[in-house]
Amino acid sequence: MTEGKTRPVVGALALQGDFAAHTATMERLGADVVSVRKVAQLEGIDGLIIPGGESTTLIRLMEVFEFWEPLQRWIGDGHPVFGTCAGTILLANEVLGPTQKSLGLIDITVERNSYGRQVDSFEGTGSFRPTPGREDEIEMIFIRAPRIVRMGAQVEALGDCNGDTVVARQEHVLVATFHPELGAGSTVHEYFLQMVITARG
Repeated sequence: MTEGKTRPVVGALALQGDFAAHTATMERLGADVVSVRKVAQLEGIDGLIIPGGESTTLIRLMEVFEFWEPLQRWIGDGHPVFGTCAGTILLANEVLGPTQKSLGLIDITVERNSYGRQVDSFEGTGSFRPTPGREDEIEMIFIRAPRIVRMGAQVEALGDCNGDTVVARQEHVLVATFHPELGAGSTVHEYFLQMVITARG
């Protein structure tokens, strides 16, 4: 929680990937936004978005800038985090296709590039269930997307597309295998912002 703030402060990990579209969306929703490039900036934010990009490159940059252990601790302390596409891979408990290092903060197994290469990227329409009894049809853009192939018992499926779970949550960790920042609307970002507001108290 960030004391003395009237608006929630949401960070976007800005080492690599499409963080700018996330920050623009969160600003439109009324949050203060920080592009996080240094570990020390974690102390000034209430929630964090880990954007899509290239997961192996992002891992290397996190190691270079010494983010790995501080970020694990920060999220482990209960701060809300939202991973999209490559961010989902980084947050997963297990990564396949091939295996690689991850933060292990949501009990899912993901398969990298499961839908194919860049040329196999696609746009679709899927369902998102932000609250019990509500189901929104939203645009979903998949770019070299991972697929969630296993979910632990504590993980809640919040969205699906073509039979796959594409939005999932475990406590304060939210993931989406597509790019909600590129589609029309901001329903998933609104959901995450509410998570941040609730965590602030």
